[in-house]
Parts: sequence; structure tokens; C-alpha cells
Amino acid sequence: MKLCVTAQGNNLDAPVDPSFGRCRYFLFVDADTLQFEAVENPNVHASGGAGTNSSQLIASRNVDALLTGAVGPNAARVLAAAGVKVVTRIMGTVRGAVAAYITGAS
Repeated sequence: MKLCVTAQGNNLDAPVDPSFGRCRYFLFVDADTLQFEAVENPNVHASGGAGTNSSQLIASRNVDALLTGAVGPNAARVLAAAGVKVVTRIMGTVRGAVAAYITGAS
């Protein structure tokens, strides 16, 4: 299963970024192996459309689920259309968020 977690840093021990569209990094994590790729968010300083553009980036990566603090309505529609499950109100570290998701705690 491929997850995307919004993060304030580029590793599994980074705090989850509560923002989606303007988070600092997207961590694409293989839930089985914890192998990951950290991608700087190109929309972090966007004046508008950050959520929608970030949603398109996530959808293009064939992600099963997004773990984040919050997602706006426009971004949520794009993600839903792409079949990405959105889990909000995520806190703690990326590693902890992935572990909680795998065990069904989030």
C-alpha cells in the first residue's frame, strides 16, 4: 500500500505537517517496507490553487491514502475523484502516523 504523509521535514521522524496544500514535504511511503521518497512541495509558496495543485501531484503518484492535518474542499474533491482515501487530524511523526494507519488506529 502506498501512502502519502504531509511532513515538515524529509524523513520518517519528521513531524506531520498540519497543512496539506502548502506543506513543506510530501513523503511517499510504502506501508509494507517503510521505504519512502521525500518530495519538496512545489506549491508551498503558491498564492492560489495550492490545494488543487498538490492534489493533482498526489493523484499522479497512484497513492492509496493521504495522511494529513486538514484538506480543503477543492483538494478533497480532486483526491476523491482520483480514488485517494483522505485521513485528516493526523499528528505526531510520519513514522507514527503510518504505524497508526496500518494498525487501524487512525
